[in-house]
Amino acid sequence: MCLAAPSRVLEVADGMALTECFGERRHVSLLLLTDDVQVGDYLLIQAGGFAFERVEPARAEEALNLMQALMSQGGDARQWGAVA
Repeated sequence: MCLAAPSRVLEVADGMALTECFGERRHVSLLLLTDDVQVGDYLLIQAGGFAFERVEPARAEEALNLMQALMSQGGDARQWGAVA
């Protein structure tokens, strides 16, 4: 199972986007998307670094708030899915 946290787009150039989620920045490929991506959009990103879906801002904020609530109770979303 894969859990994708919505990542906010900071920059877009040459089929790539710089995104941020929970303070972590990374460059991702936009190759799988058919929609135009703009700065400020939220994306779901596969583990391999490919954005696969654009998410409405309200839905993204709701998901991020839920994840933040879980992390505030001692969980770390960056470790979800990590092999123990």
